[in-house]
Amino acid sequence: MSSHPDAAVHPEATGPAKSLVLKHSAEQPLKIYAGWFCPFVQRVWLALEEKQIPYQYIEVNPYHKPQSLLALNPRGLVPTIACPVHDGSTQTSKPLYESTVILEYLEEAYPDHTPRLLPSDPYNRAKARIWVDYVTSRIIPAFHRFLQFQGDEDPATGLEKARREFLNHLKEWAREMHSDGPFFLGEQITLPDLVLAPWAIRLWVFDEFKSGGLGIPAEGEGGEDEAIWSRWRKWLAAVEGRRSVRETMSEKEYYLPIYKRYADNVAQSELAKATRSGRGVP
Repeated sequence: MSSHPDAAVHPEATGPAKSLVLKHSAEQPLKIYAGWFCPFVQRVWLALEEKQIPYQYIEVNPYHKPQSLLALNPRGLVPTIACPVHDGSTQTSKPLYESTVILEYLEEAYPDHTPRLLPSDPYNRAKARIWVDYVTSRIIPAFHRFLQFQGDEDPATGLEKARREFLNHLKEWAREMHSDGPFFLGEQITLPDLVLAPWAIRLWVFDEFKSGGLGIPAEGEGGEDEAIWSRWRKWLAAVEGRRSVRETMSEKEYYLPIYKRYADNVAQSELAKATRSGRGVP
């Protein structure tokens, strides 16, 4: 069997994330099948840590799909969780996948674990879901169009167009934030924060791999958009300061070869292929 071209990733978490994996290696009814490098996994990992839900972390390479993962999720994608389900006097496990679905499940299945990641007010809960969808349907595809841009048109013009599209989506998102914050809906971290955080803390990839870098103006240099970028910086600082975020990150050097493949537009993940085809997030 030929090896998947993206399979040569570092086999395990490093740095702070390695310590967290070791703390959650013991058997638990709730299990998360994860790839340390995957931002979709990190969404769920953040929720588990924020809410302090007991879980067992199981590292898998989704490019070398083990049978244990395929038995739960035939597509073999991460994150996949095995959920404890009580059937009379018997406890069994049933699978769930898709990160946003899992996030909603954790919120509903563990109501006694705080913080609550969706507001109790129906309007604010609906608003949270709108902007969770905005991250998935607009921001992440634009992130990858920018990162994977190669293009047949003039490279400088095409790259600037991809950069501007991505930054415009970040500005649109920042305009909708609670005015004081520091988080999207106010003082407390919620699902909109968790779904964007893994990409926000990977924005260094543009400075590393794309000519001209990310392009967010420095403090005081945002012109008519300065207030928007100031609010963005406040949000990002709050996210980066979160224990859950710090402790679910591995060392930068191990992300570099993964994101270089994206920047060279040769990565073969479902997301990379969807970006090339114009389908967006799968």
